[in-house]
Amino acid sequence: MQKLTTKKKIIRTVIVLLAITLFLLLIYLILVWTGLWEKLNSVEKLKNLILSLGIWGRITFVVFQFLQVTFIPVPSPMLILAGSLIYGPLQAGLLSLAGILLGSGFAFFLGRTFGKKLVTFMVGEESQKKWTKLLGECKYSFVIMMLLPCFPDDILCLVAGLTDMSWTFFMVTQFISRPIGIFSVSYLTSGEIIPYSGWGLAVWAVIIIASLTLIYLSIKYNRQIENFIKNLFKKNKKIKYK
Repeated sequence: MQKLTTKKKIIRTVIVLLAITLFLLLIYLILVWTGLWEKLNSVEKLKNLILSLGIWGRITFVVFQFLQVTFIPVPSPMLILAGSLIYGPLQAGLLSLAGILLGSGFAFFLGRTFGKKLVTFMVGEESQKKWTKLLGECKYSFVIMMLLPCFPDDILCLVAGLTDMSWTFFMVTQFISRPIGIFSVSYLTSGEIIPYSGWGLAVWAVIIIASLTLIYLSIKYNRQIENFIKNLFKKNKKIKYK
């Protein structure tokens, strides 16, 4: 009976991996065939592509943000920047937020439903082990990891599904961290708040130094941060990790 169950699990895993592989291959072939693959690597070309789609541009933009979380290796900030140039920072931020939240939830679902083998297949064994261990040791710092640029947000969403993190805890961290990151990128990169010339250069220098300092401090004092956030979440019994 045990052997039969194991055999079924192996068959199911193989089928899932094949299905994911075929799906990724199909997306890649479609992008190459339509010429979208080349355009996705350029902000200007991506901008022109979305503009050419007219009323379908916004839907396509949301779909791109959804896919980049799990399937398309395109940096989210580049998509947000292209969206800001087309729709303005507020609308681009809202559209990005919709796509990325859906994509993050789907990534967590994949990890939770199909397990370690699928996540390893998608991100590599080394990355899977590294980030699974980190989330296991610093689970309450997940929201900080999602905010800092030195952590791979999309991989963390997949790996989080392998832990005992609840859907509630995961989505709460997404609704806290994602808007901050997305709207920061959409407004700052647009140049409307901080220009890329004159006094803006000095401000950008301060932002970069402050960001690097924050990354350093978060790494050095990760245990203290973990304990602080853990106690903070424990005070609110509605948000449980387990």
